[in-house]
Amino acid sequence: MDDHPTPATDEEMKQADHAVSRRRLLLTAGGGLAVAAVGYPLVRWLRPRRHPVFLAAGQKYDGPLAQTIADGLSAVGFDPAGIRGRKVLLKPNMVEPTRAAPHMTTHPAVVAAAAEVFLRWGAEVIVGEGPGHVRDTEMALAESGIADALRDQRLRFLDINYAEVRETPNRGRVSRLSSLVFPAELLSADLIVSMPKLKTHHWMGITAAMKNMYGALPGLIYGWPKNVLHYAGIPQTVIDINASLPPTIGIVDGIVCMEGDGPILGTPKPMGLLAVGLNLPALDATLARIAGFEPTRIPYLALAQGRLGRIDDASIIQRGERWQSLRSPFDSVDAPHLNEMRAG
Repeated sequence: MDDHPTPATDEEMKQADHAVSRRRLLLTAGGGLAVAAVGYPLVRWLRPRRHPVFLAAGQKYDGPLAQTIADGLSAVGFDPAGIRGRKVLLKPNMVEPTRAAPHMTTHPAVVAAAAEVFLRWGAEVIVGEGPGHVRDTEMALAESGIADALRDQRLRFLDINYAEVRETPNRGRVSRLSSLVFPAELLSADLIVSMPKLKTHHWMGITAAMKNMYGALPGLIYGWPKNVLHYAGIPQTVIDINASLPPTIGIVDGIVCMEGDGPILGTPKPMGLLAVGLNLPALDATLARIAGFEPTRIPYLALAQGRLGRIDDASIIQRGERWQSLRSPFDSVDAPHLNEMRAG
């Protein structure tokens, strides 16, 4: 496989659309995950030409989040029957948690609501995270409030920073890394759900569902804050990680976001938003537009185009609210590289 494969032509994509729908690609009732059957190198050729993204406004942490998430998954074509009896790993963000800063990490109410939905649909649910700035995972669980959600729902937690690992080929092959090391249990998951907090990022413009998967790699191997990945290039390794994972979808906590000097030192930005998507580049591109950024100018999204999905607005089907009605540009660090990412 070439390091930079040529995107499929429109005719190839049209044929792939006819043969394999997005629902069948991710989850097929009775048949398990189609990705596992066809193999990772074929996934890019089976991408549909348009990706649905669901946006729900007016959300609150004490509201009916489970119903919103279930509605969102249904709206983007997720088939609950295909996940019955399968292992689902929820991957929140617990980068540097404190209960005094709900804009820092994924809110436990969102994690609990997602777990409720997948448990109701008959899946085995676990929660996994490898905090990038905190070596004491037990402290991170307690400070984020996610420990309470785990206890209330009797969910098992996978400490990604210290788990038993397995090396796997780098299927993205954009960075210089020839392989990646993930927890063995994460690689055995039938579905991963990226559950980030929507935040600005002082290098990448924004961080959402794709960048959140940095926490899928163990700090014991990659350091704190995953400096091995930083040295290999953040945009490049974001692509490589997402290309090498089991099937992954996104549920984004945008109820209270972070703006300014994110992803650690920013300030709260209430948005009341939940976002759901089966394709992470399309999901992140939609959130970038809401936050006032042009997706093609965000390095990791520009690399994702044609490799992992489509980020142009015409290729994204809007479900629920329209992003244009939710647009509220986020403040960010005043720096030339970030200013260039802003939408005109």
